[in-house]
Amino acid sequence: MNFKVPRGTQDILPAESWKWQRVEAIIREVCDMYRYKEIRTPIFEQTELFQRTVGDTTDIVTKEMYTFKDRGDRSMTLRPEGTAPVVRSYVENKMFGYPDQPVKLYYQGPMFRYERQQAGRYRQFVQFGVEAIGSADPAIDAEVISLAMEMYKRVGLKDVKLVLNSLGDKESRTAHREALVAHFTPKIDELCSDCQSRLAKNPLRILDCKVDREHPLMATAPSLTDYLNEESATYFEQVKRYLGAIGIEYELDPNLVRGLDYYNHTAFEIMSTADGFGAITTLCGGGRYNGVAEEIGGPPSPGVGYGMSIERLLLAMEAEGKSFTEDAQLDVYVVTLEKAAHEKGFALLQQLRNAGIRADMDYLDRKMKGQMKSADRFNAKAVIVIGEDEVNNGVVQVKNMADGTQEKITDATVIDTLLEKLR
Repeated sequence: MNFKVPRGTQDILPAESWKWQRVEAIIREVCDMYRYKEIRTPIFEQTELFQRTVGDTTDIVTKEMYTFKDRGDRSMTLRPEGTAPVVRSYVENKMFGYPDQPVKLYYQGPMFRYERQQAGRYRQFVQFGVEAIGSADPAIDAEVISLAMEMYKRVGLKDVKLVLNSLGDKESRTAHREALVAHFTPKIDELCSDCQSRLAKNPLRILDCKVDREHPLMATAPSLTDYLNEESATYFEQVKRYLGAIGIEYELDPNLVRGLDYYNHTAFEIMSTADGFGAITTLCGGGRYNGVAEEIGGPPSPGVGYGMSIERLLLAMEAEGKSFTEDAQLDVYVVTLEKAAHEKGFALLQQLRNAGIRADMDYLDRKMKGQMKSADRFNAKAVIVIGEDEVNNGVVQVKNMADGTQEKITDATVIDTLLEKLR
């Protein structure tokens, strides 16, 4: 049989994985600077967790989740997003009792959604996200957004923009809901079956429809910002002022609703404006989700956060012509010319690594010419050559690959000598 990678997934090979490692290192650096600590949750959770938080009318729940029954006949789901598991852990582990609030967390790991594969979108994808839980201060909204913007800045992206909206509180959304129902009802038959179903259950989801996004009804739909009560409007103005205070520019989009039901008040997306990036420009999305902790049995714990696709970050870097510099140079390559030399070289190889020297050797019993070609491919700074004479005399030959010079060094001093030369 010919086995292939499952549809909608990918193998990240060594030629690319080092880029992922570089991004992950930047994530750790930025999160440490902002005092966000890593949390790791299981890759599957009880299905009801996502139904209750993400929303049972969202595309994620109705179309995209990988759900299965375990051996105890319990319904489990591979996590399609990161916020619900983090809030579940926050409640279960009583983090609301921590003396320092909000609790600032970040995560990175695989998520799973059954959707059509597109550029930078996979059925198994890697998401980085942050969650700040336990504060209703609008300054935290701005901080979370600034952390995302800092991430894109650190990897060199310039063609990005922040898009902002307010979804208001429950009272504001109720008034807006009534206006949406009145707007869409007369011509609901012109919209897709999903939109027709959403009209009764959750009309706000109609604005997030991928099928009818260009329908004239969408452009003329009532704007939620026109229905914000005084408290919600004041909150949104404060978020915008905090963003202005730290020099973050933004655009307002009254139709930005995000694809998950738990959002309220602040909603945002960061998009790529790079030429050739593709039709789907969103790199990152998030917002405030007050009420999620209570929905799953916890005390009132207002939260705000976002999720960021690592695949799409790397795609945006490619679109802008940005790249990392790979430090692929090997310090030392050990060349051996016969069996006894191979044994000596193998033992020396371990000593080199123990001393912090990046080293490798041949395991295919190739001639000296083939081994030297490997040293060149690995861009080795130095080559150690060991033959019969070197074994008998307790020495090695060390060749400097930059200038071609070669010298004989005793076994007892080879490590210290190489450390000095490499330094």
